[in-house]
Amino acid sequence: MSAFTTEDLFQIMRECAGEEESVELSAAAADQEFSLLGYDSLALMEAISRVERRFGIELPEDTIGEALTPAAFVGAVNAELAVRTPAVEAAG
Repeated sequence: MSAFTTEDLFQIMRECAGEEESVELSAAAADQEFSLLGYDSLALMEAISRVERRFGIELPEDTIGEALTPAAFVGAVNAELAVRTPAVEAAG
């Protein structure tokens, strides 16, 4: 399975809550806090739910409190994918 990227996350965020007109979701936004990008905890919860369904993973409950930036969120998703992938490959 390929890695989850910031562009993947930004696409999901746009689907969940749109995009602030004054904020461009690009690589430069990856290290800015979600609140500065115009996204609240509700949008993040929806994004987490979509990521979990799309990738068949379950993110730790503290992800929303600890992943304050897109880069941190992507890191959390990829860490979970890395844990899950070997088990899936071994079973296949």
